[in-house]
Amino acid sequence: MGRGVGGGGHTDDVTTLRFALFDTALGRCGLVWGDGGIVGFQLPEETDDRTLERLRECFPDAAEHVLDSTVDAVARRVTALLAGTEDGAGSSDDLTDVDLDLTGLPDFDRRVYAVTRAIAPGHTRTYGEVAAALGSPGAAQAVGQALGRNPIPVIVPCHRVLAADGAVGGFSASGGTVTKRALLAAEHTPGFGEPTLF
Repeated sequence: MGRGVGGGGHTDDVTTLRFALFDTALGRCGLVWGDGGIVGFQLPEETDDRTLERLRECFPDAAEHVLDSTVDAVARRVTALLAGTEDGAGSSDDLTDVDLDLTGLPDFDRRVYAVTRAIAPGHTRTYGEVAAALGSPGAAQAVGQALGRNPIPVIVPCHRVLAADGAVGGFSASGGTVTKRALLAAEHTPGFGEPTLF
């Protein structure tokens, strides 16, 4: 089974991994973390059992744990983002200061994720624009593949990357493009209207 968005994995041991589920406007999501930061994020599946199953498929060594204070703060910020909450200046939290542990991931993927993290909520770029920002203008397809392996969606906001023609493009998390559109709508991205919850 392909890992897809939210299901990428690390090729090396990271640290002792822990995970927890938490409620959001889209359903129960999961965070996976270690001593070096967040290593995984799971968007909701059809049921909590399936969400847990996906987490365990992608991070078999992670143990269920309560959210510690640092990770609980991340979960609250993600929850606010998915609820469409904005600050007094009308901006959504970009989550760029959240510590991630990308140990063992391919260098190209990490570079793609760095460019993707710089896309502010409510904004989008195309796969080709991300490739050009990497200095590899012909690598749009490789960018799409790297984003399809993204183990930390939302925090690494792969949903903000669209096809060249303005189409939504692919999204391999549960719900597919419906979920991608819901994420973009929650961030008040022009052209994506109100969130469509599944």
